[in-house]
Amino acid sequence: MGIDELLERVRADYERIGPAEAAEAAAAGALLVDIRYAALRERDGLIPGALVVERNELEWRLDPRGSHRAAEAVGHDLRIVVVCNEGYASSLAVASLRQLGLHRATDLTGGFQAWRAAGLPVASPPPA
Repeated sequence: MGIDELLERVRADYERIGPAEAAEAAAAGALLVDIRYAALRERDGLIPGALVVERNELEWRLDPRGSHRAAEAVGHDLRIVVVCNEGYASSLAVASLRQLGLHRATDLTGGFQAWRAAGLPVASPPPA
């Protein structure tokens, strides 16, 4: 199986959302999780209010039963919207989160780039 087929399979298990829906979900209490690596965040900025968790730490930070969980990881019923740069890595991350029982996890179609293109708020990263 190639990556395109894998993406198709994992995406068939949940409904992805677009930028406007992600903004509405966040306003309603969903947790936006930015998994982009630091260089992309520094280059392009941040989604205000999003929790930044690099991809290699995601499962440890969002598992509500994990010893290294983020304070925001309050339960398996939490609505989570994963954001990567263009909407590919986030789909694989969602599959992993769903295996942990985070059944309301989804991702942003088109990722951060779609968010920014939709004219939604972007904050400058803090100075290094």
